[in-house]
Amino acid sequence: MSTSLPHSYRQIDEDRIRENVGLTYPELAPGLIIEHRPGRTVTELDNLLGTALSGNVAPIHTDAHYSSQTRWGRILVCSGVTLNLVAGMTVRSVSGLTTANLAVDHVRFTAPVHLGDTLYTETKILTRRASESRPDTGVITCHTTAHNQNRTSVLAFTRTFLVPLDADAARDATHY
Repeated sequence: MSTSLPHSYRQIDEDRIRENVGLTYPELAPGLIIEHRPGRTVTELDNLLGTALSGNVAPIHTDAHYSSQTRWGRILVCSGVTLNLVAGMTVRSVSGLTTANLAVDHVRFTAPVHLGDTLYTETKILTRRASESRPDTGVITCHTTAHNQNRTSVLAFTRTFLVPLDADAARDATHY
């Protein structure tokens, strides 16, 4: 096997590698901008499941006829669905090793999202520091934005979460 591994993999055994999930504390440096891929096309099922799980029965999210009579002229994707899809798009790189979310702040929905829109997301790391109360953990704060296929901004928020300072120890202990 080659001695040089792609950045997102680590050697597990002589002929075995494992995908890494989540950047490490040192890699999550303030100023780093991560473009998350692939994009995510919002489906009717995404919207229906999200509205059902949240109990959001507003007809603007589920009733095509009602929605056709509004200023949007069609179903508007529930903002909770949009937030969850966008936050989920960031996990593989930004918060794959998260041990706890501490805050989601300054959430702004800047344009409507409709069924069939494709979302693209990027995250900028704002701050990084060692936790005062958990000596083996770091606190990361980042700002995430999302835009649709037309490059129209649809969402922005700031999130703070905990990650292990020693990613290899956490990965070894959890088989990640």
